[in-house]
Amino acid sequence: MSVNAAVTATPGRVDVRATRFVATVTATVLAVVLILAGFSVRAAAVLLSVQALVFAVGAVWGPARHPYGLMFRGLIAPRCGPATKLEAVEQIRFAQLMGFTFCAVGVAGFVLGAPLVGLIATGFALFAALMRAVFGICLSRGPYMLVCRLRGKVPPCCQDK
Repeated sequence: MSVNAAVTATPGRVDVRATRFVATVTATVLAVVLILAGFSVRAAAVLLSVQALVFAVGAVWGPARHPYGLMFRGLIAPRCGPATKLEAVEQIRFAQLMGFTFCAVGVAGFVLGAPLVGLIATGFALFAALMRAVFGICLSRGPYMLVCRLRGKVPPCCQDK
């Protein structure tokens, strides 16, 4: 069985349940960061740095190597039926890049003595993760389509939108 087998149902496509699981874990981590910031900005910065690293892995290597995607593959996917709804990997990688960006800004805010910036950036990332986890809405879809159109290369996942 390949690394992609349980996370990716077909090449370039991912089970939507995996993305919602990843968003749920991410939202939990980001909520803990916000709570931690009330007690220790340093601890919040460290945890947010770890989350930024997780986002970076997802942005560079995609869902098949994403740590939370691997958790889904090992713990959840074996108990689920076949995927009924799939999503494009490119868009997921872009969403991970956006998450990384917000986390990087948050870490910079915490580390450079601007905790309000860290809290706001973390809050935006948490909002996006909650929208994905609870409602299945990916807030990066619009920016992703815009960037693709500006590059003159609209992927098949976005041609009908």
